[in-house]
Amino acid sequence: MKIEDIQDIIYEKEENGICTMTINRPKRRNAMSHVTFLEIETILADMEADKNARVLIMTGHPEGRAFSSGGYFNMNFIKTIPPEIMKELDLMDIALKRLCMKFWDFSKPVIAAINGLAVGIGITMPLVAADLIYMSDDDDSWLGFYFVRRAVMSEFSSSFMLPFLIGFQKAKEICYFGDKITAQKAEELGLVNKVLPPDELMPYVKEKALRLIPPKGPSVSLKLMKKTMHNYFREILSRTLDLENEGLRALFKTSDFRAATKSLITKKDPIFKGR
Repeated sequence: MKIEDIQDIIYEKEENGICTMTINRPKRRNAMSHVTFLEIETILADMEADKNARVLIMTGHPEGRAFSSGGYFNMNFIKTIPPEIMKELDLMDIALKRLCMKFWDFSKPVIAAINGLAVGIGITMPLVAADLIYMSDDDDSWLGFYFVRRAVMSEFSSSFMLPFLIGFQKAKEICYFGDKITAQKAEELGLVNKVLPPDELMPYVKEKALRLIPPKGPSVSLKLMKKTMHNYFREILSRTLDLENEGLRALFKTSDFRAATKSLITKKDPIFKGR
């Protein structure tokens, strides 16, 4: 995919080195499809090749009232993907290992500005991809690890990252029950660096980004710090993603997953049978 082919993302590059990636599907609350993920890969490659690109900010289109409502897995949509794009996708990479490892190896700082709800991949992606996470504190902004509600499991190596960040007990509580997490609770848990009023979020994020860019920030130092911090955990992430892919493929075949999928249509609580 070429940069000019991007449609799900608004990609902006400033002279000062700040690049902004805005998930631009407000009608579906910025839910991300396999095409969206390919577009993000394309942006990362473009930034790596551009010496003037210093920091990536990722956020959601404000009209969607969401950073991202999660994954968009619609079979009718998949049928509309052009063949030349389809051949670049790996639909069996459910845990998104390819994108996750590209983010983990990305040499430049990434800041997530969570400006609304972040559900599923909408939160697991920034947890792994972003070096810093800032979040607005309005009623629309909350986190949802809702995988258990769909009788599946989390992806994007969050099976490792979540307990690594907040400890096993809290991580299991979050994953096992799938309760909504407010912005304030997310800050208390250490899932985000800071919570701000909505109108202050992007100015604050831009200010932080500028501190990572010359003349205020030594970009070579930051690059080597990030590389060194990430190196030890690279194989752990890779193995975790393989296990997540294996688990998700198995879970998609279960009766519980079918019950959870049916509940989305009936709007009734699913009745799980444990098989």
